[in-house]
Order: sequence, then structure tokens, then C-alpha cells
Amino acid sequence: MTKTQRRTHFTTVNIALISLFSALWIVLNLTVAPLGFQLTRLPVVHGVISLFILLLASWATSRYGVASAVGIVGSIIVLLAGGPLPVLGFAAASFLFDAVLLVSGHRLSLKPGNVAVAVAATVVSSYSAGVLNGILILNQTPIFAITFWAGWTITGGIIGLVIALPIIAAFEKANVKKVKAD
Repeated sequence: MTKTQRRTHFTTVNIALISLFSALWIVLNLTVAPLGFQLTRLPVVHGVISLFILLLASWATSRYGVASAVGIVGSIIVLLAGGPLPVLGFAAASFLFDAVLLVSGHRLSLKPGNVAVAVAATVVSSYSAGVLNGILILNQTPIFAITFWAGWTITGGIIGLVIALPIIAAFEKANVKKVKAD
């Protein structure tokens, strides 16, 4: 197998990490997200959960496609288990998250450039999830979805980023190694 071929396919380790983060996505979206929505009637908790998981999965692997795979696999299982339908908006947003992280080569660290790309990926994907969920799933008016609903979803995504970055920093300070399965 050539070096190019190894970069275009997921390794066994990548698949194991996708499974691990998908399981976390499933558990939190079936338990915590509905509870958060019942308490606040806002998508903040759902945004925190989804973006937190996408950030950690991207940090752990530094691979394109991992965040998308986590979003899709996790969301399909959440829906099959009777979970909340708005998880679909976050599944679609995981593709945008993956695409924006291409700018930094999927490197997440506390370097200013990498943090800026992580913020951009978080805001773009949170906003798109809020708009998609607001209009297509919750049948809100477009103005309400692109302003209020998307704004609260971005708030959740930023909170997820604020939680994930110190964890990533602690992992790096403790010399926890990223998975290199090339």
C-alpha cells in the first residue's frame, strides 16, 4: 500500500476512534440534549454537545472525514433509537465543520491560527445547524431561524469550543499523543 493510499482511507485505529466518538455522540444526544431542551427550550445544549465531540474527534485524529463520519454514524443511530430529529442538522453541519478544518490541516491546538480556524469551523457549522433545524425540522420562519435560533445554536457551539480547548491543552501539556495511524 502506498503512502497516498493510506492517507485516503481510514485505518483500523481511525475507525475505532470514529466508533468511540460516535458512541459519545449517541449517549449525549439521547440523554443530555433532550433534557437541556426541555429545561431551556433552546438549542444551546445540543450545540455544546455536538461541537465539543467534533472538536475532540478532530483533535484526536487530525484526519479529514472523521468529524463527518462521527456526525453521520452517531445521528443515524440516534434516530434509529428514537432520539430527537434536530440531530440531523448537526449531522449535516459536521460536513461543514470538516471542510473548514481543512484550512488548518485538521490541526487543533492553542496556536492562534489553529484556534481561529476552530472558531470559524464552530461558528459556520453551528450556524448552519441552527438554520437547518429551525427551518426544515422545527418549521420556524426563516427570519426567526437565521437570527434567533441560529444565534442560540452558535452560543452552544462556542461554549463547546470553550470547554474543548482547555481539555485539548491539558492533553497536550500531559503529553497525550494524538493517534498517528498513517
